[in-house]
Amino acid sequence: MAMRMLEAGGVPILTDGVRTADDSNPRGYYEFEPVKGLDKPGDHTWLTGARGKAVKVISFLLTYLPESFDYQVIFMRRDLDEIVASQNKMLEARGEARGAEDARLKALYGEHLGQVERFLARRACFSTLPVEYADVLADPAAQAARVNSFVGGRLDVAAMAAIADRALYRNRQASS
Repeated sequence: MAMRMLEAGGVPILTDGVRTADDSNPRGYYEFEPVKGLDKPGDHTWLTGARGKAVKVISFLLTYLPESFDYQVIFMRRDLDEIVASQNKMLEARGEARGAEDARLKALYGEHLGQVERFLARRACFSTLPVEYADVLADPAAQAARVNSFVGGRLDVAAMAAIADRALYRNRQASS
């Protein structure tokens, strides 16, 4: 959703369309395959061409971004129970076995996110805007305005807000 919002707002997107939309993510994934190799030695010259564009990078790989560039990170947060439910549903649809028990997975993921957030806060090359997924769906205009302000105030906030689709919020907790 964040990548679609940025695109609607006018930010050029770096994506390759290799991973196509599916039942788990019917609007698409907005991924760029070379990002998946950030944690491996190799050719990362694509980073130079990514300047000024939005690139989806999962939390684990953020720590591998070189300090030779400055990054604006929109860190999309989601309720951990919802993440686990979504992951389980996706694995089930693929016919794959679950890994750790849900409580253990939630604890591990929460610990990981804390480590990544501390890492980002310690590096001068990162400026970070935390955005709660549920907040975007509850008040898309306000969250789009926050993102717009964070990236310099040049985006189409109304177009961004129009992207938020509560119908896709399928794994929300009952209390949400």
